[in-house]
Amino acid sequence: MTLHTAHAPCLVGDVGGTNARFALTQGEHLPLLLPMTLPTSDHADLAAAMAAYLQQVGQPLVRRACVAIANPITGDWLKMTNTPWAFSIEHTRQQLGLDELRMLNDWEAMALAAPTFTADDLAQIGPGTPVPGAPCGLLGPGTGLGVSSLTRATSGEWVPIAGEGGHVTLAPTCAREADILGVLWREFSHVSAERVISGMGLENLYRAISQLNGQTPQTLSAAQITHQALTRQDAACEEALARMCRLLGNVAGNLAVTLGARGGIYIGGGVIGHLGAYFAASEFRAAFEAKGRFEQYLSQIPTYVIRAEHPALRGAAMGLGLSVRT
Repeated sequence: MTLHTAHAPCLVGDVGGTNARFALTQGEHLPLLLPMTLPTSDHADLAAAMAAYLQQVGQPLVRRACVAIANPITGDWLKMTNTPWAFSIEHTRQQLGLDELRMLNDWEAMALAAPTFTADDLAQIGPGTPVPGAPCGLLGPGTGLGVSSLTRATSGEWVPIAGEGGHVTLAPTCAREADILGVLWREFSHVSAERVISGMGLENLYRAISQLNGQTPQTLSAAQITHQALTRQDAACEEALARMCRLLGNVAGNLAVTLGARGGIYIGGGVIGHLGAYFAASEFRAAFEAKGRFEQYLSQIPTYVIRAEHPALRGAAMGLGLSVRT
């Protein structure tokens, strides 16, 4: 696709611990243009990554930008949790010569995009029917574990709520999970949900399970663990992946009862997106509903895997007041 010269495009971004995704948009109801993914480790900070993207797409004149980032937005200075990037928002704006630079939490952007999802953008896992206008919850494992929610104001507009729910304390639901937690406590003073439900979390689970099985764990990445699990090459890998799906169901159920999320729970993130039918057949949904006296309540809440392309970039465009076409 090519850019039109009549209107300056806006830059949108979605930055996680591993990848920084960027695209351009030129106005209301127009598609995202020139999407590109850059490794965060190849760039010193956000300004460097944005400049590299703009250079690679031909240095278009950009005056406004909105970037969704895997970090709480608590002021001008941001130090990311799962990558060494640390930077000033205002200094970044000045470096790039922008009139406006908005920053959103990445899952706040996902929440902004949620009302635009169509049936083709989602794959439902298990039963349940959404209640129109009811709160929704969103979460997903990538490098870390992102969590957000969406609620409807009395005026009728949807309001996204950014949070850091990936850092809640992990609660085991069986003796095996308690044993795994015991191993991880020796490594981490606080075992959060993110420590087991994420790319790095899958690696933590594999190491802990290997130790419990009396084996010396190999040095495996999350991608390698997933591959060995899906191809049934290693029992510890298989259990780690199955356990992560179950733990995700438990945390998603906690989010649903906390929010009263009868509008549905939406699962995204790079880890689940690679699992396909495996995730649908996992114990995710059973763990989601396993809340004792509230099992019937949860059985009526739908859970979806987000299949939309670039949903956080879509949400970042909405952060600039633009609704993009997919």
